[in-house]
Amino acid sequence: MEFRKLVEKRQEELIADLARCVQIPSVYAQDQSGLPYGKAVDECLDYMLSRAEAMGFSVCNMDHQLGWCEYGSGDEMVAVLAHLDVVPEGDGWTVPPYEGRVIDGRIYGRGTMDDKGPAVAALYGLLALKEAGIVPRRRIRLIFGLNEETGSADMKYYLSHGGEVPVMGITPDGEYPVINGEKGLVTQEFSCSMNQSGEILLADLAGGTAHNIVPAQASARLICQKKTAQEIAERTAEKITCTLTEDGIRIEADGIGAHGGSPQEGENAIGRLLLFLNQLPLEGDLSRAVRFLAEKIGMEYDGKSLGIAMEDEVSGPLTVNLGVIRGDSEQITVKLNYRYPVTYRFDACGPVVNAAFLQAGFHETFLSHKAGIYMAPESDLVSKLLKVYSDYTGEEAKPKCIGGGTYAKMIPNTLAFGPIFPGDEVREHKPDEYMEIDRLLDNAAILAAAMNELAD
Repeated sequence: MEFRKLVEKRQEELIADLARCVQIPSVYAQDQSGLPYGKAVDECLDYMLSRAEAMGFSVCNMDHQLGWCEYGSGDEMVAVLAHLDVVPEGDGWTVPPYEGRVIDGRIYGRGTMDDKGPAVAALYGLLALKEAGIVPRRRIRLIFGLNEETGSADMKYYLSHGGEVPVMGITPDGEYPVINGEKGLVTQEFSCSMNQSGEILLADLAGGTAHNIVPAQASARLICQKKTAQEIAERTAEKITCTLTEDGIRIEADGIGAHGGSPQEGENAIGRLLLFLNQLPLEGDLSRAVRFLAEKIGMEYDGKSLGIAMEDEVSGPLTVNLGVIRGDSEQITVKLNYRYPVTYRFDACGPVVNAAFLQAGFHETFLSHKAGIYMAPESDLVSKLLKVYSDYTGEEAKPKCIGGGTYAKMIPNTLAFGPIFPGDEVREHKPDEYMEIDRLLDNAAILAAAMNELAD
């Protein structure tokens, strides 16, 4: 079945629908709407459900936690799980992050790759099945999630409120050929109180926008005597800028943004700033907090100094991302995101991290843990998806493991499948996120083929 040609006939509509979704800044928000994840996230769901209904699919809004559309009939159901929430845009964009602008065969904007582009592609892939007259043996449910980036509370709600578990499912939120393993995913927030002393005092400290984004910028404002400020400004360090202020100095650090699951592809601006601050004659509680964060984490992404470096042959090394820091004259708070290999357990790293922060005067204020998953290469789901990929691309395919976390961790019998093809740049969570129009069509076609294969 040539699904690509069917999708191409709807190309302009597909692009327009994705652009409209991108124009809705669906970042999690605790606003006054009374909606679980904020007004903008809910608006994006409403739009997608209205488009699905206009295409002739049955739709359901499950208490504004998530929604879905369905095609076909049968006692068994296969699912495609995509999410409509996005991470904050962050810094460093050269095009508007919420416009959906098409430039030179690419559509730009936050969510074009993660995960609105794949969600819209899946919808048009489902439409291609319908327009081809295919009658699947199993129902096909396309689920639109709303909280993947900040905890997947939507999928917890789905399962706890009677949501049907698919016999097989995919989430187009990873890479091709197929992701058969995902590292364990830990997000923690730690905070420490300070009674400052000495000639240099912290006024404010800020960096990063989300735990799962490598921060591209960070800054600190210090209060000190003019002479001290001038001495600090005379220090030189890569990508560090110092500006004298009326009561001291402002220090800014630049980095390179990247996905928190692949921090080696970026440069952590928070770490760079902490390393610079740690060279200054700080005292007391401030000195202790900065020294710990600089020496135990800094710009490292392997957890070595923190004491949690580990790896396995299946999924590779543990990765660490210091994603957010906030501070003032009385307190410093950090958000840490680390991902451990699939053959390890949380007990191998969690207690070590907690003990290190506790010894440095920090206490834990938040913890989210999603255990790793792994499905054998010879399993039915992996085999079917590898066949779909090979048939579409003409390439031999082997499954792989990743550090990213997807809905596959939340819903049984599910694996990540696409949207990134081997050799393509990983662009999610980065500035100037985009998807090539050609790849958008590829994804719609291959997802149509996958849905057809799983539902047959």
